[in-house]
Formats: sequence, C-alpha cells, structure tokens
Amino acid sequence: MSLQQKLTGTGIAIVTPFTTSGDFDWTTLENLINFWIDSKVEYLVVAGTTGESATLTREEEQALFNFVKEKTAGRVALVAGIGGNDTREVVEAFKTMQLDGYDAILSVAPYYNKPGQEGLYQHYKIISEAAPLPVIMYNVPGRTGQSVSAETTVRIAKDCKNIIATKEASGSFDQFNYIMKHKPADFMLISGDDPVALPMIALGAKGVISVVANAYPKEFSDMIRLCLAGKFEEALPQHLRFIEIIASLFTEGSPAGVKQYMKELGLCSLDARLPIVPVSEKHATYIKKLMSEF
Repeated sequence: MSLQQKLTGTGIAIVTPFTTSGDFDWTTLENLINFWIDSKVEYLVVAGTTGESATLTREEEQALFNFVKEKTAGRVALVAGIGGNDTREVVEAFKTMQLDGYDAILSVAPYYNKPGQEGLYQHYKIISEAAPLPVIMYNVPGRTGQSVSAETTVRIAKDCKNIIATKEASGSFDQFNYIMKHKPADFMLISGDDPVALPMIALGAKGVISVVANAYPKEFSDMIRLCLAGKFEEALPQHLRFIEIIASLFTEGSPAGVKQYMKELGLCSLDARLPIVPVSEKHATYIKKLMSEF
C-alpha cells in the first residue's frame, strides 16, 4: 500500500489521556488505541494539537510515540506530530527522535513569531531536507497567528519533495481551490476542520485529520468513506448530524470539549494540562443534550 493510500480517509488527532497528577494515563491510552482501531479509522496522529503537544516535552513526545507504536502493532498507519516555532530546534528533534514504525510527520507552521511567507517557505524547506520521514505541513492560522498562503503552499509542494501533503485548517475555500488547481498531482490536500471535510473531499481532498473522531470514530470515518466513494447524498445526513457537536468541541477550548464527550462515553477522564481546563458545568450540560439527541 502506498503512503498516499495509507493517509486517505480518517486520521484522528488523538487526545493524550492524563491522570489527575498530570502524568500519562497509559492504561486509558491503550484502551483508546484499541477502540479507535476497532472502529476502522485509517490512521492516528500522535502528539498533535489535540494531544496537547504545546505542554509536552520532546522526551514525553518520544514516550508517546514509542507507546502508540507498540500498542498499534502495525494495525494502522501512524503520524508523529513534531513541530515548533524554532526551525533549528525542530531539526535537532528530528536527529534524536526514534520514529521506527511511523509513516509520516505532521509539522505545524511556526506560531507566535508570525514570519512572512518567505520565512514560512524557508522553514518548510529546511524541515523537508532534515526530516527522516515524509512530512505533512499543517496550516492552522487560528492557532499560529499567520496563514501559509495558497501560493506558498503550492511553492512548497513543488520545491520540497519530502513534503507530501498539507493539513489545511484555514477555513478558506479560496485557499483550497487554489491549492487543488495548482498543486502537483501527488500532493495531498487533507482537511484539518471536521465541519468542512465533506465539501473539501468533494473538491478533491483525500480525507480529514479529525478531532470529533476521538469520540465518534466509527460514525465519522464511515461518513468520510462515503464521501471518498462519491456517495455525498448518503453522507450528507451524517455530516449534518455532527454540525452542532463539532462546534461544541471548541466553544470552551480544545481538547476540553472532546474530552467532555469522551468522559460521558466512559472513554477517558477530563484531566488535561494547564492552561487547558474542563468545560463549564453549563457547557457540559449542553454537550449531554447534544449527545442524547445524536
């Protein structure tokens, strides 16, 4: 199976379960891995934004990579989240991290620095040359403060052969249209936003890296597979069922929202690392209402 085939469909930006003391909850993580795989998702993304990567050390990321690789045992493809706003530090991380068993790296665009488009291009050019695995770039301007433009994305796609895809969370269909029209044929557009996965796949995206699939992996990945098969009329009712649920994941911060769903489903606790805190009692009540209606 080609890498593009492995990364077509639903990837989950997996949560990181914690104990009340802030340590990893390895037992819960193992149970979740089996739950997600049994629900037929295509791949897992470890230590991404939803996994609270901003509050993980590189050593902790490595521990997560090792554990997930061991427990998946080759049953699904794996993507390692390794990014940052210091290009040199990311390159150093590539030199030291053990990524046997992983298929690709997800690397977020530099945050806080707010570089210009040339700086973004140069960052990804260096990342491409240094990475030990193919790279999925990640454009999420709502978190980074700066968008990788469509033109820069296409420039990276054409010049940096080790960058094989972009996870697009800009929400801009002008951006998606430009990328699809001008990108190399084998460069993948992947949705980084659950609510627009259906229309993005209609445009030519190869799937989604999802947050909501942490809690509803079977339902959401079934919907994505219908879209990829061109069965949009069948997929639409399920897509519409998820609209309010997906919005509620982010109302009071992520992954607090999805962890509330997972707690209600008996999958994991609400524990997260500061500055993430559980959702308010009012929002938890709203989530319970949405779950009962779903």
